[in-house]
Amino acid sequence: MRDGLLLAPPAHRGGHPSLAGILLGFALAFLGLALIFGFAFSRLDYGWDWPAVYAYRAKLLQGWFTTIWISAAALFLSIVVGLLCALAQRQRFLPLRCLARIYIEVIRGTPLLVQILIFFYVVADAFGVGNRYLVGILTLALFSGAYIAEIIRSGIESIGKSQWDSARAIGFTPAQTYRHVVFPQAVRQILPPLTGQFVSLIKDSSLLSIIAISEFTLNAQEINAFTFSTLESYLPLAVGYLILTLPVSWLTRHLEGRHRFET
Repeated sequence: MRDGLLLAPPAHRGGHPSLAGILLGFALAFLGLALIFGFAFSRLDYGWDWPAVYAYRAKLLQGWFTTIWISAAALFLSIVVGLLCALAQRQRFLPLRCLARIYIEVIRGTPLLVQILIFFYVVADAFGVGNRYLVGILTLALFSGAYIAEIIRSGIESIGKSQWDSARAIGFTPAQTYRHVVFPQAVRQILPPLTGQFVSLIKDSSLLSIIAISEFTLNAQEINAFTFSTLESYLPLAVGYLILTLPVSWLTRHLEGRHRFET
């Protein structure tokens, strides 16, 4: 019997819902959310002043673009840091393994806000680095890199011992084993948690406002201070971050589909 338009095939069958069903499902979901939030905002006793905030649209846009390039740079560096740290934990040289472990535990165990303050006002100042954008990007990369290192490590360790033995049996070097055997299989395992970490990094960039980086959140705060229009200043902020994070999630789901294989 054919499934209904609003019913997806059972997960164990591996089927996919129809495009019409997906569109209708999203439409109904958005309609439900719109009704809930529409009712909530209609009950709000608030004097909206959108023209006052619209006058500062260029400032919001400038902060949004700043957040984009800061996040992109930090994302790239965090992947490099995470990969190197994950591989360092598998080395036979114990001091290197211990250093990687200490870095991960310290970074994951302390708040990002405190790390930003320490790296900018203590570490960067000690080494004569005054560029707050550079320090902000490096701090975000180090923070996210610790989490990515654990994600990659878990993906590598999910590969069975027989795979490693088979690679050695056919004469693969360690580098070839990682490239041709381990990473192609590990990618499928680590893509979902990596997506969550990438999205978190984009949102965590808002904390860089604490060191006066003119990114999206700081500019929204300043507009709120100028206009005293709180909701009008922060609602575009939420929409702006959503525009940045949704493509990351969609792209990763596409890559998941490309790397999926039957087991």
